[in-house]
Parts: sequence; C-alpha cells; structure tokens
Amino acid sequence: MNSFQNIFLGTAFLFSGLFAQAQNNSYNNFSDDETVLYRMNKQVGQFVKRFNLEEDQYGKTLPKTDKKYHSNKLRKKMLPGLFDEYNPRTSGELQKFFVDDVTNGKHPVFLDFHDKNWYAELSVTFLAGGDEVNIILYLTLEEENLGSKWIISNVYYSYFPILFPKIDSIEHKNHFLHPQSHELDFMNLHKALEDPAHIEYYASGDYRPDFLTLFFYQMKTGQLIYKEINSVKFHFFQIPNWYFELSWFNRNDNNSGWLISNLKYIDNKTKKELIKSYRLCTLEK
Repeated sequence: MNSFQNIFLGTAFLFSGLFAQAQNNSYNNFSDDETVLYRMNKQVGQFVKRFNLEEDQYGKTLPKTDKKYHSNKLRKKMLPGLFDEYNPRTSGELQKFFVDDVTNGKHPVFLDFHDKNWYAELSVTFLAGGDEVNIILYLTLEEENLGSKWIISNVYYSYFPILFPKIDSIEHKNHFLHPQSHELDFMNLHKALEDPAHIEYYASGDYRPDFLTLFFYQMKTGQLIYKEINSVKFHFFQIPNWYFELSWFNRNDNNSGWLISNLKYIDNKTKKELIKSYRLCTLEK
C-alpha cells in the first residue's frame, strides 16, 4: 500500500461517519441536475486534485500526458470555483492575487498530501462530569513506515486555560524557593505543595503547560468521555505567504462541497506563530 492510499484510508476511517452523514444529507437536497454533483468537491482529495488540475471540473482524472494536466492557464479559470463565492473574505482582489501567485508561470504552486503543513480541525463533544463540553482537536499527518497516518497534534479545551492562567508577575515574586533551600533539606517546599493553585509558579520561567498531555490524562482517567464529532475543517499553510481554510458547504448549486472559506496573506513569521496552535513544538523534527 502506498503513501497516498494510507493517507486516504486513515482519513476515511477517522471522518467517514461525519462525512457520510453530511454528504448524504447534501445529496438528498440536490435537484435532478447532475452537473451539481459532478462539479461539487465531494472529498478533500478531490479538492486537492482540482486545485492542482489533476482532475477537471466534471470529475475526470487527468493523466500526466494530458495537456490540461497542471495547466496554469486553465487553473486560472478553474481556481475561483474552489472558493466560497458568497464570502467576501475569499473574493475580490485578494482572491485574484492568490490565484496569480499559485499559477505563476515560473514558480507555480501545487498542494501536496504529504506536506505536513496542513491540519484538520475537529469540533468534538465530550462529557465532563455528566455535562456536554466542546473541545477542538487538531490533527496532522505523520510519516510511518512507507505511508502516513493522522495523529492528534494539539487540543483546545476552554477549561485548561482556567487551570493554568497567565502567571501574574507580582504574584510570581511571592512564590519561590530560596536559593539556600537545599541547606534546610527543602523543608520550605511544603509552601508550594500545599498551594496547588499556584504550583506552576515554582516551575521554570520557560514552563508552558502541555494541554495535549492533560487531555490524554483526562481521557485515561474517565474525566472526559467522547460523544460525537460535530464538524470538520482544514487549515492549509503549504503555500508561501498564504493561509487558507477549507470548509464543507451544503448547497444545491455548483458552489458546494469542500471550498476555501477563509483566505489570508501572511508572512512566514506570522505563519509559524499560527502553526503553534495546531501542533506541539515537540512534534517538530
């Protein structure tokens, strides 16, 4: 099994229930006009192929020998149809600049399944103490053997920042262990251990809580119980100086399926900062 197949199967396994429900509902709402079904981006992989012009707007796979394959001239015409046309954030001059950038004759840009710089964002409902809570899970691709697999790369749960609020610099001065504590066998350590609300004040100034590990711990101890996935979207950072978001749209027209729902022109420094939200630094190689 090659890398692409592994990626596809991993994606299908993880999201099949959600996608099947969303897409079946969408198909049931469509009219008898089959062109809508042909033109919609029914899968993320189909969006990528059409972005690269490896598949035409009617779902026909283009062999590399086809003159239309990766044709920048045709991509210029086709790419605007991959945007949410009802969203002002993805239209106008910004969209035009983006299309011109990725279809540049000297340095055209194509999306790559194997590039790690795209992420899935899942909105998931869990039970915490009997109450429903919403948690955002971020996933990314990781190489394994001859293929790839999706891994959970980070998490956002609004409860975790409450546990670890931003350290107050004034409070920090009142919570420390004297440099001569070792001479007293650290007898003063009890002050830290008996005040768990401020225990992180006694860590290094560089300490940052790892919310992913905390999430795994709460899952293992039964404090969080999975219920259902609510929605999925994707974040792409593969294109130099650009970021875009990919979302599912349920419409009975040609502008439907997986479409670009947000577009931003950003420098590399800003891009690196954004990526920190999607993956732990420890995942970087």
